Amino acid sequence: MAHILLVDDEEGVRGFLKRGLEIDGHAVVTAIDGEDGLARLDQHEGRFDLLLTDIRMPIMDGIALAHAAKRSYPELPVMLMTGFADQRERAGSLDGIVIDVLTKPFSLADLRTSVRDALS
Repeated sequence: MAHILLVDDEEGVRGFLKRGLEIDGHAVVTAIDGEDGLARLDQHEGRFDLLLTDIRMPIMDGIALAHAAKRSYPELPVMLMTGFADQRERAGSLDGIVIDVLTKPFSLADLRTSVRDALS
């Protein structure tokens, strides 16, 4: 299936989402924050089918990561996740960069459906 980069600073969330995506056969690489995510993107030369990142993280947030990822890898689809209304509003200005924003809490079924839609 797809090669997905999953970036979230919460270990429990990251592990849960990784396992959920692997159920659908996706290969998932994880990162703990935006800076780590950018390093993993470069390490894999941007060869991911989707970047799925939380917005609110230390060091580099998901919005900064989305901008950096699109500068280096313009064809990479980016999907954001957030549990904060103000962060969702910030993401609203990213038309053309972000394909979807998932609002936490979401179900595993919601995630799987959104990822499937993003990849099609």
